[in-house]
Amino acid sequence: MAYDTTTWEVVIGLEVHCQLLTHSKIFSGAATAYGAAPNTQADGVTLGLPGVLPVLNKTALEYAVKFGLAIDAKIAERCVFARKHYFYPDLPKGYQISQYELPIVYEGHLDVELDGADGKQVKRIGITRAHMEEDAGKSLHEGYVGQSGIDLNRAGTPLIEIVSEPDIRSAAEAVAYLKKLHQLVVYLGVCDGNMQEGSFRCDANVSVRKRGETKFGTRTETKNVNSFRYVEKAIEFEIERQIDVIESGGRIVQETRLFDPGTGETRSMRTKEDANDYRYFPDPDLLPVVVTAADIERVRATMPELPEAKKARFIEQYQLPAYDAWVLTSEQALADYYEQVVRESKAEAKLCANWVITDLLGGLNKAGKSIAESPIDAIQLAGMIARIADKTISGKIAKDVFEAMMAGEGSADDIIQAKGLVQITDESAIVAVIDEIMAKNPAQLEQFRSGKDKLFGFFVGQVMKATQGKANPDAVNRLLKEKLSG
Repeated sequence: MAYDTTTWEVVIGLEVHCQLLTHSKIFSGAATAYGAAPNTQADGVTLGLPGVLPVLNKTALEYAVKFGLAIDAKIAERCVFARKHYFYPDLPKGYQISQYELPIVYEGHLDVELDGADGKQVKRIGITRAHMEEDAGKSLHEGYVGQSGIDLNRAGTPLIEIVSEPDIRSAAEAVAYLKKLHQLVVYLGVCDGNMQEGSFRCDANVSVRKRGETKFGTRTETKNVNSFRYVEKAIEFEIERQIDVIESGGRIVQETRLFDPGTGETRSMRTKEDANDYRYFPDPDLLPVVVTAADIERVRATMPELPEAKKARFIEQYQLPAYDAWVLTSEQALADYYEQVVRESKAEAKLCANWVITDLLGGLNKAGKSIAESPIDAIQLAGMIARIADKTISGKIAKDVFEAMMAGEGSADDIIQAKGLVQITDESAIVAVIDEIMAKNPAQLEQFRSGKDKLFGFFVGQVMKATQGKANPDAVNRLLKEKLSG
């Protein structure tokens, strides 16, 4: 952030297109599966052929309501679909069915944790509206010379467009908001959140103004950014560009821009239309949608435990530090994995958290894998932790067992048995080793008894070395203290 924050203030609003996780399109029965051969999922309704009529997908409506409940928004009792007119090659009808004056969800908010000088601070970011609409198709440019291809498979896929208030004041805040929103829609099960496939993508509206001014500056929209890192880079570049233009005596043009990941820069795509340029009017083929209180309560009954509630429960139920609970509830799949480990291992919840956060996630991050791709499932990890809890193996030996499990060498019990890693808990055997170590190291023994307490670690190390790390550490420490002070 190179600009002078005492002189300039940034105003950011985000529009997020969130693809709803339905099996069919918003107004027809055509499939929405990703990766199908081009133009094999474009039916007559998608193409707007004569004689066909759209019918609203009930699941898409329920998902929109579910999202509205999650952001504490108002749900419209009556909403209307409109036709939004513009020409683009991948828009087969020449208009997009969307919502304009009467969206399904409005006046919500999202509370976002931000890093501040005094630690974590919570900022409330308003959500103006979330309206239902159909997606457009996709223009294909790679592999074509002097022409473009059009794939209409995505056309008609159900979306909610989530429009924030212009409450965001930095690229970092924008990313924090996006991550929280992404987490929420995945938890709700209304979107798979796959940014690479375009299921969750962002348009960033950015303007700058002199600090203290109340009027917004002219904004630009950077379109269809599909990664958190790119959103941050696009916003940062656009802030610097706009300030440079103004300070050089120029003026900002309201326009749509594209972000180039290769250069880290935005570039002009087209002038930005105002709402009246789209010639919105109610779609004559779709009736108004009426949502009753009973409909809302039916959807409310299907709501899952949301991230903030789950985090609070983990802190209370499992007595975890806030950081551990935050990490473990960052993904629904990770939270489910952890709870299964606790249930199956019957071990201390904090011990389970340490293994999941430090060892499992550390190993997965190193391998570039998600929790869903973990080579160790929850039952297998629970089996290993159970062997620590019942003192079959020590925590140190468990590290070796874990590495073998990550390499696919079998279950914890199989590895322990095959490698002879069972912990030595027979105290008489441990005492015999201690006696031998003391006899071999008379000088160190004399120094310890003369007050050099740091040599205690030397004797611990020698005992563990002699037992190949298999002696129970608690027993070693207790018995050594008794023998060395005798």
